[in-house]
Amino acid sequence: MLRISKLTDYATVILACLATGERRLYTATELAELTHLSPATVSKLLKKLNQAGLVSSGRGSHGGYLLAKSATEISAAAILDALEGPFALTECSSAHSSCSIAGSCHVGHSWQRVNMAIRHALDDVSLSQLAGLDRAPLKSLDLKAVRPKESPLTRMLRPR
Repeated sequence: MLRISKLTDYATVILACLATGERRLYTATELAELTHLSPATVSKLLKKLNQAGLVSSGRGSHGGYLLAKSATEISAAAILDALEGPFALTECSSAHSSCSIAGSCHVGHSWQRVNMAIRHALDDVSLSQLAGLDRAPLKSLDLKAVRPKESPLTRMLRPR
């Protein structure tokens, strides 16, 4: 089963909360109260989100956190990358693949196509949409644009 981690889900909840804040600073404590997450979890996630450039932080008595970019500029893919690393369904779908059977595998290209389609879909969903602030229709995915070179096995399995 493909599933994002609880921490990624919680990070999205925190980012959505920040997106509704009209560019005001929130303390980690305020975010914990608003999201009903533990302060320790919120602090841990804010640190990761700050390192990834998704939130900005200010120190001092008037410090806090806010989105580093507009909610329309932050994609679901960027959130996943920040918390879980680059998305890859299979070993051969990752940027640094070290698959030992890549030379003889006939299914890798198809998995890469699926991986690319999911990646494009994640890129097309903004934090604004995730937070329910933007009801704009999602872009349709053109699978032809992500179609890799056809393998011999794919040609054999194609209906005639």
